[in-house]
Amino acid sequence: MIGNTIDVKHVAELARLQLKEESIEQLQKDMENIVAYIEELNELDVSGIEPTAHAALLTNVYREDVVAEPYGRVMLKNAPELINDEAIKLPRVLPGEGSN
Repeated sequence: MIGNTIDVKHVAELARLQLKEESIEQLQKDMENIVAYIEELNELDVSGIEPTAHAALLTNVYREDVVAEPYGRVMLKNAPELINDEAIKLPRVLPGEGSN
């Protein structure tokens, strides 16, 4: 990039993109407009504004890790069909699959 001129073909090559010749000229204009806008933003006075990574405040919500009794076989009572009373029987996904 020299000034506001961007070599779209070079950028596409770096990004491993294959561009059609007819789209290169429009992409050239679009990328130059983006860079010009960024340069315009660089002229803003942002002193006193705290840098942020996100516009919204993000916080992690943690819960206390408490040891509890496992659910065991109680969860299986809602299954439509069981295999040997210990596994949920699911419908065949691929044709020709046997039920093991």
